Amino acid sequence: MLIGFARRLLGGHKAHVAAIVVLQLVQAAATLLLPTVNAAIIDEGIVAGNNPVISRLGAAMAAIAVVQAATAITAGYLAAVVAMKIGHQLRAEIFTRIQSLSSQEVAVFGTQSLTIRATNDVQQIQAFAVLVFTMLVAGPAMGLGGIILALQQDVALSAIVVVIVPLLLLIMYRIVGRLIPLYREGQDLLDRAGGILREQIMGASVIRAFVRQDHEVRRFARTNSALTANNLQSALLVAGMLPMIMLVINMSSVAVVWFGGYRIQAGLMNIGALTAFIAYIMQILLAIMMAMYVLMTAPRAAVCAERIGAVLSLEPSVRDPRPATTAALPAVGRFPRDPPAPSCRLEFSHVGFSYPGAEAPVLADITFTAAPGTTTAIVGSTGSGKSTLLNLIPRFLDSTSGTISLDGVDIKDLPLQTLRSGLSIVPQHSHLFSGTIADNLRIAAPDATDEELWAALETAQTMRFMRALPLGLATPVGQGGTNLSGGQRQRLCITRALLRKSPLYLFDDSFSALDYDTDTRLRQALATVLAPATVIVVAERISAVENSDLILVLDGGQLVAQGTHAELLEVCPTYREIADSQLALDGPL
Repeated sequence: MLIGFARRLLGGHKAHVAAIVVLQLVQAAATLLLPTVNAAIIDEGIVAGNNPVISRLGAAMAAIAVVQAATAITAGYLAAVVAMKIGHQLRAEIFTRIQSLSSQEVAVFGTQSLTIRATNDVQQIQAFAVLVFTMLVAGPAMGLGGIILALQQDVALSAIVVVIVPLLLLIMYRIVGRLIPLYREGQDLLDRAGGILREQIMGASVIRAFVRQDHEVRRFARTNSALTANNLQSALLVAGMLPMIMLVINMSSVAVVWFGGYRIQAGLMNIGALTAFIAYIMQILLAIMMAMYVLMTAPRAAVCAERIGAVLSLEPSVRDPRPATTAALPAVGRFPRDPPAPSCRLEFSHVGFSYPGAEAPVLADITFTAAPGTTTAIVGSTGSGKSTLLNLIPRFLDSTSGTISLDGVDIKDLPLQTLRSGLSIVPQHSHLFSGTIADNLRIAAPDATDEELWAALETAQTMRFMRALPLGLATPVGQGGTNLSGGQRQRLCITRALLRKSPLYLFDDSFSALDYDTDTRLRQALATVLAPATVIVVAERISAVENSDLILVLDGGQLVAQGTHAELLEVCPTYREIADSQLALDGPL
């Protein structure tokens, strides 16, 4: 997975990578040359008492050290630049892919897991990239060059290298082999801990209301303890690797000095050659330590690359058609300055929807027509498929059977941008973004003036609470709109939808948090503003839909009846049962 990532991500950074390779080759050459010069200073200068040689070689050694430092710093800077660009590219790709996934596919991973994959996992890839690019060429070049030059200094003493190198590689192989499953388990536990924490923060009021704080603390503590144990186990392995490597390195240094001393005494080796040999042994071991650091981070990076790859490789089920039709929806306008957009006819023909692997379909054989200039209401018990049906129209989900058409054009033949830009939608969950009220409203119309925003707010019956806000349109909105009530959030979401004059409006249970007085006034205002458009409304209250031109009754994913309020009371027991339960206090029907 990491190799595949490298091939794909490095395509746009070939020049930087080539520069890093050249700089690291120069760095490695300078590092390998220093012990040779140092040995010459000792043998030809100090031992021979030749001061001019010492001065000349000392100056050369200083110049080589400057080159080594300069190339190392430059290569490190370029490595950081490439690593940060890779992180930027990965985050952008993950965000773009998540935006293209349907709600069904997002649920496969979960919100918390996707968040961690786009942040923590990308950070791990970045950290690994910095290490790899810093030691990409320098480590192997120093190791191989050190072995060759050590053999040049003394072949017999080089037998120590034959012993210590395989020993170090065996230590690293055993430790890294145990780290990979630990890191994979650790990332899963991090997902789980993040998910529990997110649930507890978002559901804090429910937890307190039912006095479940102790239970939630214990639930988080179990996952937190498992994550801590996992991290401790992997940290112990990583921490134990360095002392073991250093033990081998120090023992090899002792062995080199011990046997080298005997060889100098026997006249088989010079003092300068011994110092150079020790330096080359250190460089060989340093190269192995570089590889060790890379290998320590590689398992976690491999797991993160696998998790990121799972997101990037998931093809969205809802995609633009190939080729797309040239048909387009009627052009949208701006509230209130533009005339109403021409309406369009919405038709469902034997539409069904099933989740993959589900035993029964969520919707089956749904057929109806929503005529231009009419309001079509969808009612039914909880779980009957009302919101799912509405989500099929903008293709948040794709129907698995039948066809949905707008003015005779199958919506699957329309580009997603064309389809969705021609709709105004108020979702079931009234979501607002952090920023100001004006920022949230301008999501639907980025260039809307303040006067247009106030006109839409007045239509949405929002003026009463807006007048009480000292900052007006500049009032800050917390993430998700948490500093506003449910009814205020709903009315702001309705205002946002009104700013775009569309041929088709979709309201998914968008009036549930409003009191009856506000609900009545809002519907009266909407009846005038939306008169030419096709309007689809999902609602729980019978009083909210009884004046609709067409009412669809869903039960268990089936369209059991359709008609007006009066007709359904006569012919549909399901509708009659819902109406009786809600309108009993108002007297006989």
